Amino acid sequence: MNPILELQGISLSFGGLAVLRDVSLDVLHQGITALIGPNGAGKTALLNCIGGIYRPGAGRILYQGQDLVGRPPGEIAHLGIARSFQNLELFPTLTVTENLLVARDRRFRGAWPGGVLAAAAFFGSVRRREIAEREAVERVIDFFELWPVRQVRAHDLPYGQQKIVGFARAMAMEPALLLLDEPGSGLTRDEKEDLARFLLRLRHDWKISILWIEHDLQMVMDLAERVHALHLGQRIASGTPEEVRRVPAVIEAYIGEESLPSAPPRDAPPEPLRRRG
Repeated sequence: MNPILELQGISLSFGGLAVLRDVSLDVLHQGITALIGPNGAGKTALLNCIGGIYRPGAGRILYQGQDLVGRPPGEIAHLGIARSFQNLELFPTLTVTENLLVARDRRFRGAWPGGVLAAAAFFGSVRRREIAEREAVERVIDFFELWPVRQVRAHDLPYGQQKIVGFARAMAMEPALLLLDEPGSGLTRDEKEDLARFLLRLRHDWKISILWIEHDLQMVMDLAERVHALHLGQRIASGTPEEVRRVPAVIEAYIGEESLPSAPPRDAPPEPLRRRG
């Protein structure tokens, strides 16, 4: 099956510092692709290149055949690529529902057939469109089990729940490709178990393509179908989780084979999400 995203020879430098050096990799169509590597390997910089935040000095980024290099972030988002951030980047004084509605902007834009007056008066097609967008957000809230906090402001939530809200906001865009920058960092074990279920259901039920940066290698071995490993700005391995964990350069980068758990069998369907409370 053709990949949804291909990076070809991506290089990125800041001044005289090479952050990425001739990185080539692909992202599975409707699958979970993990990106691993020690701190400073260039993982987040790579996501920033895909999302248009950084412009690489060399190489191509092909998304469904279209080159993304040079396109602004807003245009890339409108093509169907959504992103969660390692450092949250939520609107702290907005509620969970309002944060997710912000992500519907690309669906709302240009959707006022009744004109400015209809939008100001909030009637007819404008009202129907607003109701439809809110219903879409409610489906995402239900999926991520955020209904108990849907009207809570983001800054009043625990850190772990804020991470889930960031994940949910990205999904509220209804993307074809989801970029996740360490969504599991700062989560409790129970929250990580729910994160794993969310990822599996997105793959199996929603058919989302996912590029996922993660430091929890056990989660990577359990969930990813394909893994790319970076070290010092270079790709040092690509393949299945079991193949990558056996590459000497990967073992050396993670300081010992004991740091790389084995991958489990992959024929089990995802478990259903459980409701708490």
